[in-house]
Amino acid sequence: MQQALVLEKKGVLALREIDLPTEVGPGDVKIAIDTVGVCGSDVHYYTHGAIGPFVLREPMVLGHEAAGIIVEVGSEVKNFKPGDRVCMEPGVPNLSSRASKLGLYNVDPDVRFWATPPVHGVLTPEVIHPAAFTYRLPDNVSFAEGAMVEPFAIGMQAASRARIQPGDVAAVIGAGPIGIMVALAALAGGCARVFISDLSPDKLKIAGQYPGIIPVNITERPFAQVIAEETGGWGADVVFEASGSPRAYAGMMDLVRPGGAFVLVGLPVEPVPLDVSSAISKEVRFETVFRYANIFDRALELIASGKVDLKPLITGVFDFKDSIQAFERAAAGHPSDVKLQIVLNGKAARP
Repeated sequence: MQQALVLEKKGVLALREIDLPTEVGPGDVKIAIDTVGVCGSDVHYYTHGAIGPFVLREPMVLGHEAAGIIVEVGSEVKNFKPGDRVCMEPGVPNLSSRASKLGLYNVDPDVRFWATPPVHGVLTPEVIHPAAFTYRLPDNVSFAEGAMVEPFAIGMQAASRARIQPGDVAAVIGAGPIGIMVALAALAGGCARVFISDLSPDKLKIAGQYPGIIPVNITERPFAQVIAEETGGWGADVVFEASGSPRAYAGMMDLVRPGGAFVLVGLPVEPVPLDVSSAISKEVRFETVFRYANIFDRALELIASGKVDLKPLITGVFDFKDSIQAFERAAAGHPSDVKLQIVLNGKAARP
């Protein structure tokens, strides 16, 4: 039995003992968890009890953005040892599936993803995980940054699907955590400028502190107007939809250039209208993003290189004993919050 943050049912959290796996298999490692990020999906399960077909039917441990220290390795593990600082990819596919063989293991129907019903997450002191989906942290990457690799990997997946060309101009709809990650990944991938839109001045201020990211408050000016003025009426080479708002699809075609690309990252909670005629007349290419595949190590490399600094996005840190308060704050949706984290080592003194 281990203490964990358990989502008992929709809207009910408990910090209590629960029976979790403890046996280290031949290809596994046991990890003492140090830091866990609070993700929007964790919060959505807390507030709504479901995300699409994934419905909470029994108590589940939350948390999937994590970093920690290896304390035990399986008999077949050769590339890790106790004491190694690591971060972990939370989705474990069936490596024999057709999706995995195609390199698309993120869409493997059998994937087991932390904190996705019925799979337990990692807001608990120790977890067992396959070594194949565990990554050593470079010495200059903190546990806090290690726990940010997971959300940044989504941004990296979006940038990869976009097929960015050096010097491209991008537009990102939504300056939440994922929108900012997408913008940073687009810059790292070669974009010259990235415009990002939102309704929240606080979030835009955080996004705008990065050179190359230009914030646009759509309560003051339409996003399409800004993009047209900044591109001579041509449009953005790539448009990323990262808000998940159905309203974002109205007029979306006005943002993109002829022959440009849309990358859909946000998950609308309802069907959305799509202007197919405009898309066809511009011969727009559509790409979609579901988590990531073969990206985690590259995301970690970029963070370690110093080319991507995610530390300013950590806007609150909580001790494990205060995990419920962390989720309550996340559910409240403070405009100045980007990423909240929970530390399990009793040292929640970080920014």
